[in-house]
Amino acid sequence: MIRRLRSRPARTPAEPTLDRRAFDLLCLTMATVVAVHASHLPIWLSAGLGLLLAGRWMQRRYRGGRVSWLLRLPLTLALPAGVIAQYGTLFGMEPGSALIAGMLVLKLLETDRPRDARVGVAFACFGLMSALLFSQTLLPTLFVALGLVPALATLAALEQTAAPLHWRGQLGAVLRMAALALPLALVAFLFIPRLSSPLWGAPSNGPARTGVSGSMAPGDFTQLLVDDTPAFRVSFDGPPPPRADRYFRGPVLWRFDGRRWTTAHDASPHTPEALRRPPEALQVQGGVYRYEVNLQPTQRHWLFALDTPVDAPPDAHFTQARTLLHKDRIRSLYSYRMRSSTVHVLAPQLGADERHRALLLPQGFDPRAHALAETWRQRYGDRPQAIVDAALKLFHDGGFSYTLTPPPLGRDTVDDFLFATRQGFCEHYASAFTFLMRAAGIPARVVTGYQGGYWSPIGDYLLIRQSDAHAWSEVWMPHRGWVRIDPTAAVRPERVDLGSASAAGASREWYQSAWLQNLRNRWDIVNRWWNRAVTGFDNLRQRGLLKPFGVNDADSSALSVALAIGVSVLLAIGLGLALWKRRLQDPLDRAMRLLQQRLARAGVTRGIAEGPRDYLQRAARELPHERDRLDGLLRDYLDLRYARAEAETVAIRHFTRRVREFTPRRAV
Repeated sequence: MIRRLRSRPARTPAEPTLDRRAFDLLCLTMATVVAVHASHLPIWLSAGLGLLLAGRWMQRRYRGGRVSWLLRLPLTLALPAGVIAQYGTLFGMEPGSALIAGMLVLKLLETDRPRDARVGVAFACFGLMSALLFSQTLLPTLFVALGLVPALATLAALEQTAAPLHWRGQLGAVLRMAALALPLALVAFLFIPRLSSPLWGAPSNGPARTGVSGSMAPGDFTQLLVDDTPAFRVSFDGPPPPRADRYFRGPVLWRFDGRRWTTAHDASPHTPEALRRPPEALQVQGGVYRYEVNLQPTQRHWLFALDTPVDAPPDAHFTQARTLLHKDRIRSLYSYRMRSSTVHVLAPQLGADERHRALLLPQGFDPRAHALAETWRQRYGDRPQAIVDAALKLFHDGGFSYTLTPPPLGRDTVDDFLFATRQGFCEHYASAFTFLMRAAGIPARVVTGYQGGYWSPIGDYLLIRQSDAHAWSEVWMPHRGWVRIDPTAAVRPERVDLGSASAAGASREWYQSAWLQNLRNRWDIVNRWWNRAVTGFDNLRQRGLLKPFGVNDADSSALSVALAIGVSVLLAIGLGLALWKRRLQDPLDRAMRLLQQRLARAGVTRGIAEGPRDYLQRAARELPHERDRLDGLLRDYLDLRYARAEAETVAIRHFTRRVREFTPRRAV
């Protein structure tokens, strides 16, 4: 019986275990991803992921190996369950970022091989990039860029080299590679054709950056008035308007339900009511300003304009109250040119429907305010200016105070504010004043927007922060149309002159110090440059990029040609520098010459026709106390120079460092 011998397939050699340095760098990479997403993650998730990452690092350092599946499986199931419990869905920017951060840390629990580490680094780079969906301002972008350093260092540590670099050398090599990649990244940024709209979109469950919306109730502006992040920046074609005229008009609120004021329609340009009503007539009498607005993302349709806009920018239209709505939500930095008038008559004639809406009040609310307004009506009759003066005198002399932390109001919000608490900020005064005017028979409405701002003499622009959010009233008077009345100024003129935080008193005195304000204002100049040069570099600006070269409208083909030329020039420059540097002085030869110089000082000079092996062997005989180190240097040199087609840069640097550390003593 003949037995057939079957050859067994050779076993694939097991992949080596991830060394300590690579794993430490991988942990640092994961921690960086969690850190850049921490601002929009739930606190419980950020803290839990931090503890889990620290525990895994300690377990790997002191025990080694992967974490048992008995722990990994429950954690893997708990992550999506926690995200759903927090957000109600797994889809969207916030839930997606929570899943990314959690999955990265969970991946670390089973990472024990270089292949797992490479997968983790690739996923971590995607996680870093996704953080730019939330903010593309300068500091977050720098944090994301710095987050790439440990990721690249991890990949460098995974390379199988005979002589691994020290921490400082490894990070230095990564930074040099990143610096060399910057010219290519710049060319790609400038010339890769951009889309006129984003390639993809993701819904956001979080609030918009600006709290100025189509509704207002007491307390809505509380957090907004202490938020110093920019809302928009305005560049005027000439001198800016006086501070008292810097009212940037936003949503106009008509309806009042006893607590909350809302617009006559929702804040969408596509509703039939928004499209049907023509804008109120405007008679311009002077004070015309031309300017450009750079609006930060708001996730809303509203555009803000100085006082009353004369005409609407492209892709936007007027509401009936002559405010502006864009056809799309403002999801990225948006710039538009405007022309506005500060001396005008808005709506010289008030129609019956508009008058009815401007006098409408809910039944059964605020009886004391109704009674007060009725006494003014009986006293002053058909003199609306006298009634307005009486209300402003009440706010000025009636013991009212301006504060950002007013006490809560009950069901009758206007009565509680006028006759009980007498403490509040702009929305309290605008709401109460408008209510009193309507109750006295004067058409009135609430306007929300921004007031004031900081004029930057260096940047030559007006900075409007979220803390400049404001609410005021408009009353309609015969022959004058809609007239702006700011009841807050009657209580605290500093609100108009200095802003909300300064008017609120000394509770934020440290934050309003001159040196800190100056620092913030100067830093905003850097942010403005970043917005204009980087964030605001859109499809339209890219198409005009080649105008200096005679191409007025660069299409995709022209940009592709420019991209190919730019990449070719950079590659040619890089190749030329590499060849020139290699020809100028080989790094291995430079290290060998340094070794020869040090041996010569010890009395061992190389002969003219003596090869490196014979020379170093003779040096070892003449310097017997340095034999072991010289034998090691000889082996490494012969291996780097003759045993491979091209030596690795890391290995050459390690050899050079050993030569520099070699200081032989003359033999006695």
